[in-house]
Amino acid sequence: MHDANRRAAEQHELAAHAHRTAAEHNEKGDYEAGKWHAERALEYSDQAYKLAKEAHSKSEQIVSL
Repeated sequence: MHDANRRAAEQHELAAHAHRTAAEHNEKGDYEAGKWHAERALEYSDQAYKLAKEAHSKSEQIVSL
């Protein structure tokens, strides 16, 4: 369970970094690079959600034992 939580946290951190990078590019007027980083952020966020859901499911299984 700890591994799933750790991996989810890592994906959340990658998503946050990609969001910040996208914002920086957009502020500079580099919208193509901003869009690319925003798309990466979405992918990282989706993966983080899946991993967090998996971790939650595993923790429920442990509690019910």
